[in-house]
Amino acid sequence: MKFRKSYLAIPLSLTLLASAGGAVSAHNLEPSNPSVETPSSDLRSSLGHLLSEHAYLAAEAMRKGAEGAKDFDAAANALNDNTTDLTAAIESVYGTDAGQQFNEMWTNHIGFFVDYVKASGSNDQAAKDEALSKLDNYRSDFSKFLETATGERLESSSLADGLQMHVNQLVGAFDSYVKGDYEKAYQYERESIHHMHMVAKGLSSAISDQFPEKFHETMAVTPAADLRAHLDHLLTEHASLAVTAMQNGIDGSEDFEASAGALAANTKDLAAAISSVYGDEAGKQFENMWSEHIGFFVEYVKATEAGDEAKKEEALKNLDSYRGEFSKFLETATDGRLKSGALADGLQMHVNQLVGSFDSYAAGDYEKAYEQAREAYAHMLNPAKGLSGSIVDQFPEKFAINMPAEMPKTGMGGTAEREMPFEMLLAGLFAAAGITAMAVRRKVEKN
Repeated sequence: MKFRKSYLAIPLSLTLLASAGGAVSAHNLEPSNPSVETPSSDLRSSLGHLLSEHAYLAAEAMRKGAEGAKDFDAAANALNDNTTDLTAAIESVYGTDAGQQFNEMWTNHIGFFVDYVKASGSNDQAAKDEALSKLDNYRSDFSKFLETATGERLESSSLADGLQMHVNQLVGAFDSYVKGDYEKAYQYERESIHHMHMVAKGLSSAISDQFPEKFHETMAVTPAADLRAHLDHLLTEHASLAVTAMQNGIDGSEDFEASAGALAANTKDLAAAISSVYGDEAGKQFENMWSEHIGFFVEYVKATEAGDEAKKEEALKNLDSYRGEFSKFLETATDGRLKSGALADGLQMHVNQLVGSFDSYAAGDYEKAYEQAREAYAHMLNPAKGLSGSIVDQFPEKFAINMPAEMPKTGMGGTAEREMPFEMLLAGLFAAAGITAMAVRRKVEKN
């Protein structure tokens, strides 16, 4: 496993070792001064990043295993590197012994998925059942581990139910893929990625409640943190689905259309989030530009397949024009809170990472391809934080909602049962943002 880049994960120890001096009550700080950048929100974002990336890489490795693909080892190594990063995160909170326990159980459960893939390849139903049985034992043991680690803030029975959902989603994605039901396979994969953000929500809420002084008495579940987590989810998922679609495109894979469809569905979800804040017209502008930039990546893939250097350069030129226009759109929408120059630089990094991963894949350098794919996944946390922070700063009163003090012990969603859904919360912004949306349209049209 060559890939060991610590910047991919925000070390939880940086948050835990932060000085508690000047800490104030979350009930006083967050309702009146909502922010996406709190120690607890950072914790949730870091866990959401690594846990959802696990789901993405696990689905990818299982799919590559079924194909007997040349890049299977590289995909598996990337998944193992994600485990290393997750282990470091657990160690930074609970110590080396707990980290080692986590690593052993987490690595074993990945192995059981691999056993299931191998058994499917040899049509060995008994071996498949044995793998599922081992996964069942794992979820029980792992649930008890987390219940104990969090001082019973997370309940093992609820955790076990959530882990069963994780198993069902990954196995469902794999089984659907093997059967040729590619649309359902990617539907399962997207559900799995989203589900792991819910796991991060519950775990970060438990940890911040367990060590309140280390997290400056802030909460992992607030309207502002929910917004950041939602954009974390959709933007990182965009990167993963783009990587997969581009690989499928150059390979001429049968599941290319399904992977492209999943990427388009992610775009719809992102556009809905923008619409809920800035109105339908702004959401449509976003969707058009975002879809267009995906199209330019597709053109680059096609040009690579055809060996047409001129077309590849044209696609890159179009991506360069897109990032300038899109950056101006977001700067206008956020009333200058996001600066177009910095946004354009970030978008260039996004382009470089996706194109770099694809070029490495096409050249057969699979280790580098997955290294760059992980970089692309992690990078999207930056625009998620920037955009969510700008929205909260723009409409602070809409995110200054008193949250329930008691944390239910679901283990999967923090205050999911009592929390206002993201879409419902942001729908309330529509009326307040009406004037802003009109201004956005006028300014964008003028520019």
